[in-house]
Amino acid sequence: MTRVTVLPHESLCPEGAQFDAEPGTTVCDNLLAHGIEIEHACEKSCACTTCHVIVREGFDTLEPATDKEDDLLDKAWGLEFTSRLSCQAKVGATPLTIEIPKYTINQVSESHK
Repeated sequence: MTRVTVLPHESLCPEGAQFDAEPGTTVCDNLLAHGIEIEHACEKSCACTTCHVIVREGFDTLEPATDKEDDLLDKAWGLEFTSRLSCQAKVGATPLTIEIPKYTINQVSESHK
C-alpha cells in the first residue's frame, strides 16, 4: 500500500486527508473511495479537466502523462508543471502528496448566457 496525503481544500477536504492506496489504482478512484468528492464530469474517461490535481510530492515517480492527457491539461485552471488528471494518474510505490485546485472548469455545470 502507498500513502497518499491530500492537502486541505476549502470545500472538498477542509482538514486534508491521509490514506493508503493500492498501487495501480488511479488517484481519482482513491479520492472518491475515501469520501473526497472530486469532480469527474467525463466519468474518468480522459475527456475533461474537472479531476485536475497538482502532485506536490511524488510527481517524478508517476508514469508520464499521455499526449491526450497533456492536451487536456493545457485547458485546466491553475495548471502547474506537476499537474495531472487524477483519473489518469496511477498510484505507484512512492508516497504522493496531492493538492486539489480551488477551481475547476466544468463546461456542463457552468451557465453560459
